[in-house]
Formats: sequence, C-alpha cells, structure tokens
Amino acid sequence: MKKGVFFGGLGGLFGSKTKKEILSFDEIEDKLIQADINYGIIEKAMDGLSANIEKKQLRHRLIMLFEHVNNDIKPIDDKPYVQLIFGVNGAGKTTTIAKLANLYKKENKSVILGAGDTFRAAAIEQLDKWAKIVSVPIVKTKQGHDASAVAYDTISSAVAKDIDIVLIDTAGRLQTQKNLNKELQKIGKVCNKAKDGSPHRKLLILDGTQGNSAVAQAKEFKDIIGIDGVIVTKLDGTAMGGSLFAISNELRLPIYYIGTGEKIDDIEIFVVEDFIDQLMEFIYEK
Repeated sequence: MKKGVFFGGLGGLFGSKTKKEILSFDEIEDKLIQADINYGIIEKAMDGLSANIEKKQLRHRLIMLFEHVNNDIKPIDDKPYVQLIFGVNGAGKTTTIAKLANLYKKENKSVILGAGDTFRAAAIEQLDKWAKIVSVPIVKTKQGHDASAVAYDTISSAVAKDIDIVLIDTAGRLQTQKNLNKELQKIGKVCNKAKDGSPHRKLLILDGTQGNSAVAQAKEFKDIIGIDGVIVTKLDGTAMGGSLFAISNELRLPIYYIGTGEKIDDIEIFVVEDFIDQLMEFIYEK
C-alpha cells in the first residue's frame, strides 16, 4: 500500500510531527473521529482501555476489528473464473474492471471483459476503450440490449477460447432501483447456466469517500444478490478510509483491493496491517 494513501490531509492540523508512543484516551478518540470512523466502532475498539494508551496496544485492538475476515483474493481453480462486478453509478466500477484486467494480465492470466452495462451507451464505449488499452477481448452489444445475454456470451466465449478470467460489468444502480436489481439477479442466474457454479465471485465497488452511505449501499446489495468481497475506490488524496472499518466489522465482508487513483496501475491489494500502521502514524503524531 502506498505510504500516505490515507490520512494525508490531516497531518498539517497538528503542527510539528513529533512521534509519541502513549496518548490519552480522549486524544485518541478525537483522532479516530477525525479519521471518519463510525463512533460505535470506536467504542468497540477502545472498550476497557486505560486513560493512557500505548501505540502497540491500540494497533492490536484496531487490527482485531478485521480479524474475522478472510481476504483470500486468489481465484479458485475453476476455469474460466467468472467475476460479476456491480455498484452504484460514479463509484469507479468500469475503471476498476480495467485495473483488475491489467493485474491479471501481469500474473500471466488471460482475461475477457463483458460489457454488461447496457443501460448506458457511454459505459459500453468506456469499457471498450479500456479493453483496447489493456489488450484484452471484450463481448459487447448495443445500448438497451439484454445484459444477461452479454454475460452468457462472454462466459461461453471464455470457455471456447480457454480464457482464465471473466470480468462482467453491470449497469450502475442504486440499491433501491427494483427493476435494475431484478436484472442483476437475472444476470447471476444466467451466469450459472453458462458455467456451472458461476459467478464465482460477486464484487461490490464502493466509493471510499461516501462514508456511511457506502455501508448502507453494501447492506442492500448484500440482500439483493449477495456479496463475496468489496473493492473500495477513490482512496487517494485526503480520503480517510474510515468506511473500511464498517465494511469489515459491520458487514463482515472482505476488502480485496483499494483504488488509489485514476491510472491503470492505481489499485492495490488491501493489507490490513499496512492500513492500520498508516492510521497509527496519524494518531500518534503531535
């Protein structure tokens, strides 16, 4: 994880950056609130701690909030390995698909994209451009056509061409849009018809700047189609990343990757210890 991805915008608020190893309960509570962490989670993390808290003690408590999640990002041994990608408009879904395709290619995996967002013509065009940039094949149709048919054709093409990874885009949707969410459920069922057991992974793309609303979105999507894991985008600049705690702790969902910018390589595996260490640097600076 790039140093300074999180908490970069708050360091200047506290003057010189002298490191301390012990801070008061109130000082730490204030810092965690500024880091955009839900107060209920802050209470859970600090329950029973003394008036003065050592850095290593707090670090252990915060890491524990992620302990129940298994972040195994490796594709299972089933070919093609089908991943269905969904989320609300503006979360960075299409760009994230391109980043994933690029990552898999670097691992010497073959990849095919399915332009299943047939709701917006611009989405098809955008994914097509990314496919050219990353040099991977794409299955696409015209705006308004059946998205589940695109999913079926993409998986069938992957089977015929012995492709390793299938990444299927879907229309950006609010968790409250019933018709689009029924379509998402249909796509999931059609994937299973094209390849038994697929989609193998259902990934929700969340905008990391949205805070608690991102958690609300995740709760709804979890009920609609189920979620295997989350990719959190837009965690560059001054983004706090406090929603990561809620996603993991409240929803018990693994966070596989984080997006740290708009370039094709601006995606990283989410490593809990690295994230917490950055938070520790922010908290224990005075």
